[in-house]
Amino acid sequence: MLPRQVGNILARPAKRIFRFRGCRRQTLSRALATQVRFPTIPASADDTALVSLFDHPSSGAKLAPFSTTGLFGHPSLTHPQALVSLADATLVRAQLLTDRILRARESRDELLKVVKNLDRLSDMLCGVIDLSELVRNAHPDRMWVEAANHAYETLCEFMNVLNTHVGLYEVLKAVMTDPSIVSTLSPEAYKTALIFWLDFEKSAIDLPTEQRKKFVSLSSDILVLGREFLNQTNAARPPASIKPSELSGLKDKGMGVRLQLQAQFTQRDLLVYPGSLQAQMIMRSAPSEEPRRRVYIAANSSTPEQIKILELLLQKRGELARLVGRESYAAMTLDDKMAKSPGNVQYFLDALMDHTRPFAQRALHTLSTRKQAHHGTPTLPTIQAWDRDFYCPPEPPAPPIPLPPLTLGTVFMGLSRLFRHLYGISLRPADAAPGEVWHLDVHKLEVVDEEKGVIGWIYADLFARRGKPSGAAHYTVRCSRRTDDDDEAADGMVEGQELRLLELQNFEAVKRHRLPGQDGVYQLPLVVLLCEFTRPSIARGPTVLEWHEVLTLFHEMGHAMHSMIGRTEYQNVSGTRCATDFVELPSILMEHFLNSPTVLSLFDMEGTSAVRQIGNHHADPCHSIDTYSQILLAAVDQIYHSPIVHEPRFDSTAELANLHNTRGLIPYVPGTSFQTQFGHLFGYGATYYSYLFDRAIASRVWQKVFSNDPLSRETGEKYKREVLRYGGGKDPWKMVSTLLNAPELETGDAEAMQEVGRWKIEDEVGLPGRH
Repeated sequence: MLPRQVGNILARPAKRIFRFRGCRRQTLSRALATQVRFPTIPASADDTALVSLFDHPSSGAKLAPFSTTGLFGHPSLTHPQALVSLADATLVRAQLLTDRILRARESRDELLKVVKNLDRLSDMLCGVIDLSELVRNAHPDRMWVEAANHAYETLCEFMNVLNTHVGLYEVLKAVMTDPSIVSTLSPEAYKTALIFWLDFEKSAIDLPTEQRKKFVSLSSDILVLGREFLNQTNAARPPASIKPSELSGLKDKGMGVRLQLQAQFTQRDLLVYPGSLQAQMIMRSAPSEEPRRRVYIAANSSTPEQIKILELLLQKRGELARLVGRESYAAMTLDDKMAKSPGNVQYFLDALMDHTRPFAQRALHTLSTRKQAHHGTPTLPTIQAWDRDFYCPPEPPAPPIPLPPLTLGTVFMGLSRLFRHLYGISLRPADAAPGEVWHLDVHKLEVVDEEKGVIGWIYADLFARRGKPSGAAHYTVRCSRRTDDDDEAADGMVEGQELRLLELQNFEAVKRHRLPGQDGVYQLPLVVLLCEFTRPSIARGPTVLEWHEVLTLFHEMGHAMHSMIGRTEYQNVSGTRCATDFVELPSILMEHFLNSPTVLSLFDMEGTSAVRQIGNHHADPCHSIDTYSQILLAAVDQIYHSPIVHEPRFDSTAELANLHNTRGLIPYVPGTSFQTQFGHLFGYGATYYSYLFDRAIASRVWQKVFSNDPLSRETGEKYKREVLRYGGGKDPWKMVSTLLNAPELETGDAEAMQEVGRWKIEDEVGLPGRH
């Protein structure tokens, strides 16, 4: 995916939301009774259908060479060229709407419609851009991928023209400086207008022509450097040379024995490539420090060219920020986030460091005693960076789960039951028509409100296959938006383009629905979940999820429900279109529900099994060490996007070393430069703290709001009413303060950031019996 550009005002493609690597461990926060029984929950027809859909391989989607419909039910999207044609039609219609907005100052009535029309223009472009983004990442057919790339790039190019369109900015300025017009805007409309306004200003829109050209040039340079940087993060690192004698005594008796035999047979040193299974095995099980040290250094090395690309990217970002009058890229990026400023982020990180450091230091002491016992030294040795995997225990056993095992179908059933308890919303399998989905593995789910009926759709593409992206992701293909007041007739017509405009009109018509008890016609949300679980088969039976996969699915469904429930009139503030440092809150909170035996009981269709609870018998000290490492990564992200990049002697490696040696717990290893593998520096530039920030808030919300009665409809309705339904249409600090009954947070000032930093991240530190 092309990263979102600075100033993506008129087309704000829905962000593809990923899990942060290394941050998804979670353990139960309390050691409970050995066995807990709950009342039987009768299996509904939808429960049974969900289990059948996901657990039996015969119940796949239908594909047909001559489709009866197109992708996502759009009649025209039956072949790749239709997507190209749709993009062309969208350009024609978007230009008509752009021209209408540019003429708005000719009529007060048109000025009153400017915010609505800007949002319509954004949605018109995003509706095809976001669909194309999904297709080019998930579709197995190369022709579809090429068509999606063409559509994506064509519309993004037009979007970039609009982002720096002085005329559009002047029209919006006329609206925002007229109190009589501003007074007519609803809070949601005003929030949407501010998003447009701030993004225009970040795009150097009010600067002289030459400086605007410089802004565009810098933006292009940043995109090119960003792609190069991301390519380099995945580039192979040189191997470490390991002597055969250094492989003796490996704890891994499987691969370790094979490596020893290989070394003995060849009588040569082994070349161990970073990231390989051999490298992982050596880091976990080689008793000798030296091979672990060499593998670690090899894995964290960089070429001068890799460092140069990163530092040039950071300097170009800093130059871009100064061009628009900001001190740093972080200052430019954060002013529309919850944090508001780099200083406030630092308040949060400092408080979180102060809170976490004692737990991490205690954990390091535990590892040091293990290392002392291993080597028999008279004093406690220093834990080095290459010691972490060797002295930490293996991944802990799965938390308590009901019997039978957690198949994919039973987990979806449990999710549906949970949503039914909390929100009166359930998941219901729906037949996908031939041509509606892109692969036989894809299953369609209706999201059903007990009063309103179907309120959206989730397409679940959950099984690994060749060519499909790894990891888990949530794609927003369609956002919620009110459509009955669009006033499309006033957009005009282009002679000779009637068929193209009719094609786009038919594309839009599929999205629109009128729900019972709700004023207006709405575009209903549609999302896609991509995972890489093992496909069920007749021989193996249903897919049985490992615990981390259950956590992943709950996390992604948290994003999906945010998209479904976020019912707004403007697509720019719909669902997950909210501040970067707020968007992960609903998804991380969903993980916390797996702390509850009451919630776990929902996975049992028959209600006959007890939830077997495993207490905290083992103390894993590595969670707090890992949390502290994430805090340091967030800190270095802030340093790299601060004014320091403008200093003539800026050295990203020296800054990383200084941070570790002054605020870290494990000594920096000379000769290493991990920063060139920190890919989030590009996609999450100056906002990497967001995941930690939302984890802290999610932990607080779970403990204060949900933990005592996690199936309470009253609590679920409050959360839906105060948080989920607003998407990005309300100040997130006000949402959080209302939910937690903490008015001192409402202003979102430095003290509020410090307060969040002082909260426990419950899934990582401070748990009974953990340290």
